[in-house]
Amino acid sequence: METKNVKLYALDYSDAKTYLAASLFVLGNIALPQLFHLVPQGGVTWLPIYFFTLIGAYKFGWKVGLLTAVLSPVLNSWLFGMPLPAVLPAILLKSVLLAIAAGWTAHRYQRVSLPILLAVVLFYQIAGTLGEWAMVGNFFSAAQDFRIGVPGMLLQVIGGYLLLKHSK
Repeated sequence: METKNVKLYALDYSDAKTYLAASLFVLGNIALPQLFHLVPQGGVTWLPIYFFTLIGAYKFGWKVGLLTAVLSPVLNSWLFGMPLPAVLPAILLKSVLLAIAAGWTAHRYQRVSLPILLAVVLFYQIAGTLGEWAMVGNFFSAAQDFRIGVPGMLLQVIGGYLLLKHSK
C-alpha cells in the first residue's frame, strides 16, 4: 500500500492563518452538504459535513480541525436547518472526535495512507456511535452511519487520501 509523505502544518490559535484555514474548510463543509442534499438521503449517505474537517485537521492540525468541526455543523444548522437541532449534539461529537483523531494521527505518522485514514474514520465513527447511543438511548438510530453512511465513509477515506496526497 502506497504511503505518501505530505507537508503538514501545525497552526496555533494565535496565528491568523489558523482562522483563515478553518474558514475555508468551514465554507467547504457548508457547500458540500448543500450539493449532497440535492440528492434524496444524500446527507445521511455521503456524510459530507465531515469531509473538510478530516482534511483540515489532517493537513493543518487539530486546532484548525476543531474550529472546523464545531463551526461547520452549527452554521449549517443555523443557516439551512440541517443538521436538525435534535441531532446536532451527536454530529458535533463525531466532528470533534474526527478533528482530534485526524490531527493526532497526522502528527504521529507524518504521512498519509489509505489504512491510516481508514483507521481515523473508523475510530471517530465507532466512538461517535457509542457516544450517540449513550445520548439517544437507541443503538439502531445511533448506528445509522454504519447502516446508510458507508459510501460517505469511503468518500472520506479515498477522497481524503487523494486530496491530501496531491496537496502541496
